Amino acid sequence: MHVPRLSAVALVWFALGAPVARADGLQNLDAFIRHSRSGSADFTQTVTAPAKPGQPARVKTSSGRFEFQRPSRFRFDYQKPFVQTIVADGKTLWLYDADLNQVTQRAQAQVLGQTPAALIAAAPDLRALQAEFTLAAAPDRDGLQWVSATPKQRDGQLQQVLVGFDGERLAALEIVDSLGQRSVLKFGRIEVNPALPASTFEFKPPAGADVLRQ
Repeated sequence: MHVPRLSAVALVWFALGAPVARADGLQNLDAFIRHSRSGSADFTQTVTAPAKPGQPARVKTSSGRFEFQRPSRFRFDYQKPFVQTIVADGKTLWLYDADLNQVTQRAQAQVLGQTPAALIAAAPDLRALQAEFTLAAAPDRDGLQWVSATPKQRDGQLQQVLVGFDGERLAALEIVDSLGQRSVLKFGRIEVNPALPASTFEFKPPAGADVLRQ
C-alpha cells in the first residue's frame, strides 16, 4: 500500500511540574497555548533522509500555509513543489495527495495526541500534553528558546520534537522520526487569533480520489 508522502509529518503534524524561575521554552510554550486560540502562518519545510552508504543525505524542501483553531483543528496546505493537504476537523485526520489523487482517512482521536500538531495547534492547555509527551526546556540556540518533547509511547513513528519560540511567537519545529528522518519547519508571517471560518477545517475527498481508511 502506498504511504502518503506527508504521513511522516502528520504522524510526523508534548510533563510539566512546578513553574521555572526564568523565562525559557517551557514558559513560552505555556504562554503560546494559553494566548493563541487560533493562528495562521506561512511555513517552509526541509526534510533530510538518512544518508545511504556511499551517498549524500537526500534533502527535500516544500512550502505552504498552516492554520489552526483550538481545540483539535488544524490545516497544512502544501503548495510547492507538490499540492498536498493535511486537515484535522476535530473527528477525522485527512491526508490528501493531489498528485496521486489519494486520500488517507484516520480517526483523529487515535493519532493526534502523539503528533507535533498536539504541541502547537490541538492541545487546549499544557496539562493536556502530559499523558503523551515528556517536556523539558532545551538550550537556547539560533536566537530562539526551545522545548524538547519526547513521546512516552516508544513504539510510534515519532522519536523526538523540538519546538522553537521567539518569546511567545512560534518560530520553528524540528522533528525526528523512528527512521532517522529529520524535518525542520520554519514559520513566518504569523497571525495570532485570526477569525477563521469553519470551512477552513472542513475536507471533502475530491471526486474520483482513492480513499484509504485506516
